[in-house]
Amino acid sequence: MLAAEGPLPVGGGWAYETKWDGFRCCMCVGPRGTTRLTSRPGNEITNVYPDLQGALAEALAGRSAVLDGELVVLGHEGRPDFHLMQFRHQRGPTADLLRTSPVTYIVFDLLALGDEVLLSAPYTERRALLADLPVANPRIAVPRHFTADDIDPYELLAVVEEQELEGLVAKRLESRYHPGRRSRDWIKHPLIKTQEVLVGGWRQGKGNRSGRVGGLLLGTHDAQGRLRYVGDVGTGFSERALDELLDLLTPLATTSSPFHDEVPADRRRGVHWVEPRLVGQVVYRQFTSEHRLRHTAWRGLRHDVLPEQVTLDYP
Repeated sequence: MLAAEGPLPVGGGWAYETKWDGFRCCMCVGPRGTTRLTSRPGNEITNVYPDLQGALAEALAGRSAVLDGELVVLGHEGRPDFHLMQFRHQRGPTADLLRTSPVTYIVFDLLALGDEVLLSAPYTERRALLADLPVANPRIAVPRHFTADDIDPYELLAVVEEQELEGLVAKRLESRYHPGRRSRDWIKHPLIKTQEVLVGGWRQGKGNRSGRVGGLLLGTHDAQGRLRYVGDVGTGFSERALDELLDLLTPLATTSSPFHDEVPADRRRGVHWVEPRLVGQVVYRQFTSEHRLRHTAWRGLRHDVLPEQVTLDYP
């Protein structure tokens, strides 16, 4: 289930949770405690995270379960670090990364427990059952959720901002769980504006970036599934990211633009077109009226998102 973006809703019918900066993951636990992990696109990633194997066996005491949550790697100050998470997903699970960048599974929903499927149960019931699990493993976290009776949501948002976390997600107390759907029963209110994008082309760098990526041409799908050009990004790349991007983009080379609309002449000069298979994420300040991203910076690749899931609402 995915959240729609919007203003933070207020009132007695909502719960509020912290928005975590990681990779979405579903955890299936068997009756013997064995753990199976799947990413948002449905890919099995169990072997990538052996540090989570059996992590809930003791808490479930022989019951099976299906949980929804976020995989994060915590940085030096105890906050989720997206770049560490991305690197761990790409390079793990080496012995060194298991030691230096262990993952934490932040659980925020319970979809099945034992023989009971909870998809139609209200959020409040699912959350109460989740809170009752005696989780003691340090690799599993079940953060608290809040209601308007606990705290004013804007005061909570201010706390989240002070702690430099990503934002809040508001969830209707009586809502059911809709697998695979984006629903306004969940409203995400990020403090950092991010957008998932597809790479449709790249330009070679100059100076110390000579022979490497200098900038990327970005697109998103519209409602008809057409790839629309939304702008460029040329900052925010680490040295490691520049090398990896070139390795990933080279085999995707194509002779023509993958964008449905025409890319401005100054933007397509010297471009190497590629098949739009690589999903990334950028930070940006705003969208223009022409649906162009402004003041963008590269944030990293999104291995937990399929290319066809990269969409944007166009007029």
